[in-house]
Amino acid sequence: MNGILQGFGAPSCAKILTSWFAASERGTYWGMWNIAHNLGGFLAPILAGTAARTLGWSWGLWAPGLIALIVGVIIVSTLKDCPEDKGFYPVEPESKGRNDTKAANTSNDQTLIQNLFNNVLSNPFIWGLAFTYFCVYVVRQGITSWSVFYLIKEKGVIDAGAAAVRVSGLELGGLFGSLIAGRISDGLISSSNRGAVGNRIRVVIGYLIGVATMLIAFKMVPSGWPVTQSIIVFMIGFFLYGPQMLIGLCGAEIVGRRSVGASEGFLGWIAYLGAANAGVPLSLLVQQYGWDAFFTALLSACALATLLLAPLVDAKSYLQRK
Repeated sequence: MNGILQGFGAPSCAKILTSWFAASERGTYWGMWNIAHNLGGFLAPILAGTAARTLGWSWGLWAPGLIALIVGVIIVSTLKDCPEDKGFYPVEPESKGRNDTKAANTSNDQTLIQNLFNNVLSNPFIWGLAFTYFCVYVVRQGITSWSVFYLIKEKGVIDAGAAAVRVSGLELGGLFGSLIAGRISDGLISSSNRGAVGNRIRVVIGYLIGVATMLIAFKMVPSGWPVTQSIIVFMIGFFLYGPQMLIGLCGAEIVGRRSVGASEGFLGWIAYLGAANAGVPLSLLVQQYGWDAFFTALLSACALATLLLAPLVDAKSYLQRK
């Protein structure tokens, strides 16, 4: 239930961001939202650990929950779905004004299932993004789950604590990677007339090449170079979280504003199927064929993701296609 309830968050946030920010600035703000992964992963143990040590173990659970509840109440009380609800003009109007928008909503009134099938699953670009997301999450979960064991088994790190220190920069690298990827993609959109989604896809492909390069470096770096290993892990996080952020943004921009929630929900479902396949399947692969097969699988995922994105390098957003 915890996972199911958390799953409602991302599609809702994506829909709000799409409504409040234009394409030329959306990548920057989407990246700022996306670093919640990294900041949460860093701050949650500190917050929960401090609360448990000070007030008792149960407060290690209560404290984060109460903070989330308070922030949630503030957001629900103050935030509106779109600028029109506050009396402003749409940042990227799909119609002439607020009344026309309401009329369009009425004429295009669809159920959740109809919206999913008619506007999301019928779009071939969404399927390309979904399978790319699958590949990216195989790599992401593979690195986060197995890098510590790899350092211990293959690089001679003495214990899990020492290995964890060397991979601790993954989330920090991801924080910077997400912010910079969003800003770069916004810059490309502002400076060219190509498809907005295609501009972001070009950034994703560049980042995937970076991920593959850093994976090869991680495998080849000598055992006695701990600082270099830490830098490489930082760069893996930098290049990995950029695609993880931008693919979701592309999925939101390639469908209409009314379909953003359905699009993000579908992409997220496929992504976590990829994360699941980085668990037992990768462990069996390592047991049967060794760590060379592990890195071959991750590099193959990067290559497949790049091939899947190739047809989208000139893709236009929903608004550009209208």
